[in-house]
Amino acid sequence: MRFKSFKKLAVFLTLLLFIALLGFIPYKQVIALSYQDKGELLAYLPLKTENTFQIEYTHSIHLSEVIETYHLSENLIRQTELAYDDFAVGMPSNAEGREVFEEKNGTYYIKNMDRTFEYIDLRIGQVIANHRLIYKNQTMPLSKFIKPGTWIRVSTKKISFWEQRNGVNMNG
Repeated sequence: MRFKSFKKLAVFLTLLLFIALLGFIPYKQVIALSYQDKGELLAYLPLKTENTFQIEYTHSIHLSEVIETYHLSENLIRQTELAYDDFAVGMPSNAEGREVFEEKNGTYYIKNMDRTFEYIDLRIGQVIANHRLIYKNQTMPLSKFIKPGTWIRVSTKKISFWEQRNGVNMNG
């Protein structure tokens, strides 16, 4: 009789351990916002069917809006477009290589960009920038989830159930 009880307990504990380990296996693809120097997940945005997102901000010198468009692939972020209203400091005045430069209704576009990054480092604006993440026509101010002035790293990765519990889901 003791052997059957021990066997049931062993099976139960094995199943419990297996379920617990599943919580640490990365499976959900997200846009991850982490501390730049620590890698600790601050916030994340689960990806659904759309792999394109934008970062919009107010340029600190010419005070006009800038929109950067990115497309996510396996583990890389590819910038595909840049839109801005002013040729001030820090803004390109032309396209490079196969990129296309055009002006439309007072906005300058650099399209057909193919600039790839493993991650994007940025400091959340404290005064002017008001960085926003746009995904599926939803605009999310980053300062709502992360303290202004924080230096973050934007990347794409798979996270586990455990990591989801530690970060802030920007979709609510």
